[in-house]
Amino acid sequence: MSSVIFTEHPTQDGHVVAEIKLNAERSLNALTLEMINEIQPRLEAWENDERIVAILLDSAGEKAFCAGGDVVSLYKAITGEGDPDFPEAFFDNEYRLDYRLHTYSKPVICWGNGIVMGGGMGLLSGSSHRVVTETSRLAMPEVTIGLYPDVGASWFLNRLPTGTGRFLAMTGSQVNAVDAVHLGLADRLIASEKRPVLVEQLTQAAWGEGEDTDAQGVVNKVLRELERDSQAAFEGMDAPVQKFSPVIRELMDHDTIEQAVHAILAVESDDKWFNKAQKTLANGSPVSIKVIDQQLKRAKYMSLREVFQSELALSVQCCRHREFPEGVRALLVDKDGKPQWTYPDVEAVEDAFIETLLSQPWPQNPLADLR
Repeated sequence: MSSVIFTEHPTQDGHVVAEIKLNAERSLNALTLEMINEIQPRLEAWENDERIVAILLDSAGEKAFCAGGDVVSLYKAITGEGDPDFPEAFFDNEYRLDYRLHTYSKPVICWGNGIVMGGGMGLLSGSSHRVVTETSRLAMPEVTIGLYPDVGASWFLNRLPTGTGRFLAMTGSQVNAVDAVHLGLADRLIASEKRPVLVEQLTQAAWGEGEDTDAQGVVNKVLRELERDSQAAFEGMDAPVQKFSPVIRELMDHDTIEQAVHAILAVESDDKWFNKAQKTLANGSPVSIKVIDQQLKRAKYMSLREVFQSELALSVQCCRHREFPEGVRALLVDKDGKPQWTYPDVEAVEDAFIETLLSQPWPQNPLADLR
């Protein structure tokens, strides 16, 4: 069975709503190079097809929209079990897909139900209409595997309230639907049970003809009504990021990343969400923490195009050093939960090593052609 299912839903007035369904439920719809290479040309064809008025991007199963990228295949390639050129090909194609979504001319509705992490955040963030449900759990947990938040996170994390993006990246903290909309990481709160209704409403909508078709407006109207009918599903939902917002701002207001780490770990709290953030930070990769800090600083005023170019360079460099494969080994391959990080703590990480990771590995960036 195909790992991506493409469906064209005819509308009542002769148009088509196209659906892209990630179909790898057993792996929580983790994004593979094969899936990326199936989606990209279909998006191109649909953008040039006048019948297509909107795209729905969703997934099979209820657990996850997309739990991340195919890091196990990356691990195999890095450790000599696979094609050594695979990492660059994977990141190049993944970032091209994400950038294409960001710049797509037709509405793309992403149904971010369940787990939305790593590569799933890249797809959600690139979509024009980002829907989350009561089961949504958004995160960029790369600090746990010796990597850093990529897929455009250097762009969207820098647009969160002061300090919040760095905090979420360093701690890998999960964000629920209410917090996601509050932070601007998502647009609409819609109950998970409404997904069949969404397709029905889109196909029953009046899309107009030719230049009169206001596709963005049609999608907004449908989603607005579904959100209005979904309020009960979100009543009373905790919002830990909002709750801790003043604390996070204060904790991240330090002169060095080392000071911020110590400040976070020193907080005494009985809040489960914050305690989990502290535990992840304490056990995360010291290299990742330093890289996250530097990458977000350097990307603050970059364009989206420049962000993806810088992330490709950094991701390729991370695949050339031991920290990333060691993190994947401990968490996903041997699953011993005991990564042997290159440095014992953040203070020990050498600035020269971080500079090496943040340097361009080629004379010309492969994403230089992005427009």
